[in-house]
Amino acid sequence: MSAVGHEIHGHEEHGHHDAHDHHHHKDTFITKYIFSIDHKMIAKQYLITGIIMGVIGIMMSILFRMQIAWPEESFGIFKVLLGEKFAPNGVMRNDIYLALVTIHGTIMVFFVLTAGLSGTFSNLLIPLQIGARDMASGFMNMISYWLFFISTVIMVMSLFVEAGPASAGWTIYPPLSALPQAIPGSGAGMTLWLVSMAIFIASSLMGSLNYVVTVINLRTKGMSMTRLPLTIWAFFITAVIGIVSFPVLLSAALLLLFDRSFGTSFFLSDIFIAGEVLHYQGGSPVLFEHLFWFLGHPEVYIVLLPALGITSEIIATNSRKPIFGYRAMIASILAIAFLSTIVWGHHMFISGMNPFLGSVFTFTTLLIAIPSAVKAFNYITTLWRGNLQMNPAMLFSIGLVSTFITGGLTGIILGDSTLDINVHDTYFVVAHFHLVMGISALYGMFAGIYHWFPRMFGRMMNKNLGYIHFWVTAVCAYGVFFPMHFIGMAGLPRRYYTNTAFPLFDDLADVNVIITMFAIIGAAFQLVFLWNFFYSIFRGKRAPMNPWRSNTLEWTAPVEHMHGNWPGEIPEVYRWPYDYSKPGHDDDFVPQNVPMKENEEVLHH
Repeated sequence: MSAVGHEIHGHEEHGHHDAHDHHHHKDTFITKYIFSIDHKMIAKQYLITGIIMGVIGIMMSILFRMQIAWPEESFGIFKVLLGEKFAPNGVMRNDIYLALVTIHGTIMVFFVLTAGLSGTFSNLLIPLQIGARDMASGFMNMISYWLFFISTVIMVMSLFVEAGPASAGWTIYPPLSALPQAIPGSGAGMTLWLVSMAIFIASSLMGSLNYVVTVINLRTKGMSMTRLPLTIWAFFITAVIGIVSFPVLLSAALLLLFDRSFGTSFFLSDIFIAGEVLHYQGGSPVLFEHLFWFLGHPEVYIVLLPALGITSEIIATNSRKPIFGYRAMIASILAIAFLSTIVWGHHMFISGMNPFLGSVFTFTTLLIAIPSAVKAFNYITTLWRGNLQMNPAMLFSIGLVSTFITGGLTGIILGDSTLDINVHDTYFVVAHFHLVMGISALYGMFAGIYHWFPRMFGRMMNKNLGYIHFWVTAVCAYGVFFPMHFIGMAGLPRRYYTNTAFPLFDDLADVNVIITMFAIIGAAFQLVFLWNFFYSIFRGKRAPMNPWRSNTLEWTAPVEHMHGNWPGEIPEVYRWPYDYSKPGHDDDFVPQNVPMKENEEVLHH
């Protein structure tokens, strides 16, 4: 069947290529840069949109960190950015604090780490690394980006609604999110949040279906599933998880819109507001928690797996060694994908869940530590005694392994129902998921940008600025999230805009100041990255065809971008992607399109 598929694909390729030659001169600015169906251009659109949203998300975090560190203080920047309504005399109001936390979480989880990371690198690398001219459907790919863009615009617009943006936390639990009259942020801002997320989910599903079909149907001759780079395995399985779990969040969002606008009560029952009995009955807010976390936990791996896939590729390339345990890495990706869909209840240990059910979720949660540990040990073993090339991409990849381990260790505590009850909804949880998901995924994104920038833009980024960016970011990330474990164990609850009402927490105020100082320095040094990124697009040193001496197919395509990726024939694949430092070869790398020598050993660890 695959042979027939390749044959048909071969005819398509040549037809596509001829069509490309005929239309080459008719590309206008709009068809090339805006409504493009070329996967490489769509990847850039995702990346730059993700970076812009990341800047907004980080700025919000700095604002609410300043509020926690110096409550009741007057700041000119609050007055400028939040206005007199939300920051009278430069002092932040409590409702806008909740709104900033909510939109920061939403932007970073969905728009930066899901779309910015997966959308960028799945689009860029899937066709290039499997040897395809483009995605299965270029038009659908373009639509998925534009739906994502529209959803970001609606989310940003919700910041300017009169009553304020959504303020029910990024998890938007009812009844705060279901009753427009509950709090100021439950009004139009909440409706816009739900509309934005519904459009985002449509975008994500279209993208995911495209990725899956492309990987299954459009692999070049010789590219069997066991010769795919681990990046492609990660993107492929991530897309499958998205297809399984995102529709569940869509149903939750739509039912919530019904509760808000059409008088239904899916998530509401026996509600009192200001002494008034509302007519809702029969619904259950815990049902919403189940629907939300059925996406919410796989979402962690939708964010993390692409970063881990990128890391696999970069660590193998820059260790000049074959990746250790290739098949075990694939097995761990598959195990994580399966287990991630049956652990969602560990977010709900204190929701009144049956203790027996809690013990089941504890078991499945602790089980997921095994494939995660396999990945961590395999990275360390690949690095062991390698000929390490310490460029910025490699540093961020090693940083990811570090944060993945440190963040994962606290997950063992939170995954155990008896231990979780003590630190649930404290800063301990914030520290855990920011390290294991937020920082790890951001490191993967930075590593991918530094590594594939020459492939995307044909130029090199400045290595020395990359080193500065890494070291300051790494120190500040631990400076922010490491102390949070301790204030969490001391009982400090999250999402409180000030703790001054509780003398119990007075001793922790100084720790919050230190965390905020690290956060401000870390955020400021992201300007180094932004300068390096945008300056290098236009003025960077011109990139050679294969700057990292890498084996995968994307480095066999010419530096000059063309729709169709390769002029003439698509390269054929003869070996797996990790033949580094192989005996019997002059170079320490052997690209996948180099035929096997006589009696050459086939490596497949």
